[in-house]
Amino acid sequence: MATWQLEREARDRRIRAGSAVARGKMVEAGDATRLLEAILRPGDRVCLEGDNQKQADLLSAALLAVDPAKVNNLHMVQSGVVLPEHLDLFERGVAKKLDYAYSGPQSARIATMLFGGKIELGAVHTYLELFARYFIDLTPNVALIAAVSADRDGNLYTGPNTEDTPTVVEATAFKDGIVVAQVNAIVDQVPRVDIPADRVHFVIATERPFFVEPLFTRDPAAITEGQILTAMLAIKGIYAPYGVERLNHGIGFSTAAIELLLPTFGEKLGLKGKIANRFALNPHPALIPAIESGWVTQIHSFGSEVGMEDYIRARSDIYFTGSDGSLRSNRALCQTAGLYACDMFIGSTLQIDLQGNSSTVTTSRIAGFGGAPNMGADARGRRHPSKAWLTAGQEAVAGGNALLRRGRKLVVQIGETFGENNVPLFVENLDALELAEKLKLDLAPVMIYGDDVTHIVTEEGIANLLLCRSSDEREQAIRGIAGYTDVGRRRDPKQVARLRERGVIRRPEDLGIDPLDADRNMLAARSIKDLVRWSGGLYVPPSQFRNW
Repeated sequence: MATWQLEREARDRRIRAGSAVARGKMVEAGDATRLLEAILRPGDRVCLEGDNQKQADLLSAALLAVDPAKVNNLHMVQSGVVLPEHLDLFERGVAKKLDYAYSGPQSARIATMLFGGKIELGAVHTYLELFARYFIDLTPNVALIAAVSADRDGNLYTGPNTEDTPTVVEATAFKDGIVVAQVNAIVDQVPRVDIPADRVHFVIATERPFFVEPLFTRDPAAITEGQILTAMLAIKGIYAPYGVERLNHGIGFSTAAIELLLPTFGEKLGLKGKIANRFALNPHPALIPAIESGWVTQIHSFGSEVGMEDYIRARSDIYFTGSDGSLRSNRALCQTAGLYACDMFIGSTLQIDLQGNSSTVTTSRIAGFGGAPNMGADARGRRHPSKAWLTAGQEAVAGGNALLRRGRKLVVQIGETFGENNVPLFVENLDALELAEKLKLDLAPVMIYGDDVTHIVTEEGIANLLLCRSSDEREQAIRGIAGYTDVGRRRDPKQVARLRERGVIRRPEDLGIDPLDADRNMLAARSIKDLVRWSGGLYVPPSQFRNW
């Protein structure tokens, strides 16, 4: 007679084994490694919570300390490979295979280990893609997560940095996996129940709070005049004519410049209330002046940002907060909002090729993608209209029955023609292709495909790829705003001139912008201290951003 409870029986055996080192659900921090040795099996799929910002660091160290004779060949399925311990697991033989989305701080090391055969790569995912696979073919056997506090029953409060936790727990707990949470404190009553106790099997109180990186803080003092110019071009040449109200900003100084120009340059253009009022976005400190000036009406967040807690609590009209006043973030839901409910994504990249394909992967760094491919993708399932969406669709496909014409999401890449260390932004071929060949990958790790990109903005101007009617026009439009890079110098001057006449390429002067006007005095805040003033002292920046 067939049995249909094999996974549940296996889960119960793991729980019984783990209970030998626990008091109910509670486990001492010093017993964390013993617990993991009890509940883990060789070859398990393990989600070690390494989010964009929040890290289950105690559990990372505990997993690294297991006996490789007992726990080995693990298949790690995690959003972020951020801490050194995440890769040390592979050096020790505890882990063998990796599926992930983002690896910013470890991008150079992960490249070296992949080339050296230390890691068997499953795939580099977008966040939503990886979350989706948790429910199909990468369901974790064990999830190691982080929360702010827990009560004695195991109810968890995740605080402002909820991030990936609900998704990870949902996939694991409801498919007979084991959920282990590290928490900063055990309390009598949690401020709100973010993860119910029936989904949590073991809780470990740590001696210090889990690590959170201030990933989205950009010091206005580091914004250059070139970035201010590209921000001016974007606001006047894209935000204004399309009437972009719902959007996502990627991480970077170029988008921080846009945020800081809204109350000044945007105000001068009369755009308040017409653009940039609803965001899918982490609590960027650079948006404080725009919020305080009445530009922004609502923000839903993937995660939080260190130092923004008091400001968020005082601005509940803007942010999604709980009854305790703290932010409720959710990466899966915010990624979905960015994909389907936003009219534009604008962000930066490391390389752009002649068809507009872009990637943050180079031969020496594999940073992963995070959410950019979801934010920067045209959601073909979208059915609700908006001015920006319909206008972009009309530019892409002129003619035909308007009632049957699909709109287009605006996907904008913004940057200067030469980036850090004078490295050119534009290349004939992405390094991602060379990487794919070296690692014998079936698919090159492209961040945003060229057919999704609608505009590219540099200090040379804007290339509107929606208006290009052939691959050759697309190439010349990109070359036309690539400046003095090798790619730019190989442009066809006559064809670029024709594209400019058609409005495919628009120079600063075509938009009535004088590059000499791009001055730091235009920024609503020119330092972190200015942002603190704008917030009325509610923003408390991390120590590394304080110089006073």
